[in-house]
Amino acid sequence: MKIFRHYRDVPDAYKGAVVAVGNFDGVHLGHQALIGEARRLARERGAPLGVLAFEPHPQEFFHPSPESFRLTPFRTKARLIAELETDILYALAFDAEMASKSAQQFVMDVLVEGLGAGAILVGEDFQFGKGRAGNTTVLSYMGDQEGFGVEIFKPVGAAGHDKISSTQIRDALKQGRPDEAARLLGHHWSVEARVEHGDKRGRTIGFPTANMRLVDCLRPAFGIYAVRAKLIENDKIVATHDGAASFGIRPMFATDTPLLETFLFDFDGDLYGKHMSVELVAYLRPEAKLEGLDALKAQIAKDNDEAKKALARAR
Repeated sequence: MKIFRHYRDVPDAYKGAVVAVGNFDGVHLGHQALIGEARRLARERGAPLGVLAFEPHPQEFFHPSPESFRLTPFRTKARLIAELETDILYALAFDAEMASKSAQQFVMDVLVEGLGAGAILVGEDFQFGKGRAGNTTVLSYMGDQEGFGVEIFKPVGAAGHDKISSTQIRDALKQGRPDEAARLLGHHWSVEARVEHGDKRGRTIGFPTANMRLVDCLRPAFGIYAVRAKLIENDKIVATHDGAASFGIRPMFATDTPLLETFLFDFDGDLYGKHMSVELVAYLRPEAKLEGLDALKAQIAKDNDEAKKALARAR
């Protein structure tokens, strides 16, 4: 998959694509269906499949916050989009210049002159341009005028929801329901980051952990999880291990910044500096302050047993 970070540097060889447009935070089942329809149309036309998404997310530009709400940092999003057989990802900067473009300017500058799009596919609630003044009616009209096709995609529902939204998934994760989030995503939600050096306390009690800080993504509910960890090298998964993880501030050994600490079953090796993706499969319990190391070791062993059962059920 070819990635472009600006609409002004797209070579002619990459123009004429069928382009799915959206934020695609989480790349959930609704996003996958929209991109799938764009892929079908692209193959029908013999054209490349493109996906246009903004970095940072427009909400981060308009409402900056120290705590991220995003389901997928850019690296994760790009990998998930690539797995959908996408040929081109336009990861365009959402900055003051982009935010100031009128709907007409966005169409002419970005879609027509920049990307040279052959067709555009958007959801029926799509809005664009300064003040969100543009909608699907405006886009369709301009497509007719400028010679590119416009397809409006109806929302996809799942798991008792009429429409899948990233907001529903965020709520599920914050409330300790990763299984519900997975049903809406079509895959388990994961944290991707480098493994950091910690205080090595887990190693001293027989449960060494891989420590990761959540960067550019939301914080799920604090607590203990059954997880699957994937080691990534050169953007490819090279190994997968089951495990149990704690996310939070560690009531017994308080830390200012929440950490994801993952113990991998049947693994013996050095993970420091490695890039790892940890999927939250099941929520086991909230964090708890225990009375001493013996109680902690007993609880960890119990958590590991519960995690193994949960992972077996989820296969």
